[in-house]
Amino acid sequence: MNAPTDVTDRDTVPGLPVNWGLARRTAARLVPAGPPVSAAVATELVERLRKDAAVAEGHVRAVTGLGEGLPLLPADVVDRPAWAAAAVDGMAELTAGARLPRTARAARAVTSTTSGLQIGGVLAFVGARVLGQYDPFGGPAKDGRLLLVAPNVYAAQQALDVPSEDFGLWVCLHEATHRLQFTAVPWLREHFAAEVGRFLSMSTANGSAMLERLPEAIRAFKEAKGDSLALVELLQGPEQRAVLDRLIALTTLLEGHADHVMDAAGPEVVPTVETIRARFTVRRRGGGIIDRVLRALLGVEAKVKQYAVGSAFTKQVVREAGMEGFNKVWNSPNTLPTRTELAAPEQWLTRVA
Repeated sequence: MNAPTDVTDRDTVPGLPVNWGLARRTAARLVPAGPPVSAAVATELVERLRKDAAVAEGHVRAVTGLGEGLPLLPADVVDRPAWAAAAVDGMAELTAGARLPRTARAARAVTSTTSGLQIGGVLAFVGARVLGQYDPFGGPAKDGRLLLVAPNVYAAQQALDVPSEDFGLWVCLHEATHRLQFTAVPWLREHFAAEVGRFLSMSTANGSAMLERLPEAIRAFKEAKGDSLALVELLQGPEQRAVLDRLIALTTLLEGHADHVMDAAGPEVVPTVETIRARFTVRRRGGGIIDRVLRALLGVEAKVKQYAVGSAFTKQVVREAGMEGFNKVWNSPNTLPTRTELAAPEQWLTRVA
């Protein structure tokens, strides 16, 4: 990947200035312990979730028509610290290709320490809540790893008061969809990594310009009623915003598609899917005031909106063009929907399907 035009190769260094080891240790120290549970219940849940991931992907393939001939793989079922450690490794791998301006050694050391502490704290917060995750850059071979966080699945199932077998499989349907998106679409992994690297490189190379835009961005942020995603967008220049738009559109599509598939497959394999969906949607919006503030600051609220927009896009396209028509989104980067098209699926249908 080429560096931005205003930064030469000799003036850049690869990767983010982050002390990833410190991030891993910080997350492990701060993430709270999981709920108390007997050894028998924990063992049964872990074994079931591991198997459910492969079973779920079979159902996802039947709904989507993707992945024929690929092996059906189990998941890695982990605890909270193990998820956080895996998330650190995945982030380090994903951002390794970014080309960032070279700074003084002392300044980079301070930055890497601060960033390590911040990332570790964020992952400790998220690690107590995330149910599962497909990391396309994780695993021993760095070619993808599906993780299910057993204590969080158990805690959510207990809070929602739904059958454990149904809830576990329902969670697996979502994460198996993400795994299939990256394994059945050959170009997606490299495309996603390139876009992230491009965005990080441009953002860091143009840091002074971002500071100049900060006062105006803060005023607009207040008018947007504290939308954290809006603030990020307002700080970007035109080229950066174009890359950010593509990233937001892609992640919105991936999350919405997974949400649609998990509910489309649900009635056949998860008898209580309607109850689970209704209670889980309320849970996504819930939390005390401190939890809700943290969710907003970390962009979690923006992610919840992504589920709704992406799911509505997928539902309308499938209704009008069928799953075969929808699957044209995976033909190439050029057939991915834009942010505008996600909100107006008929525009994408006219252009592509």
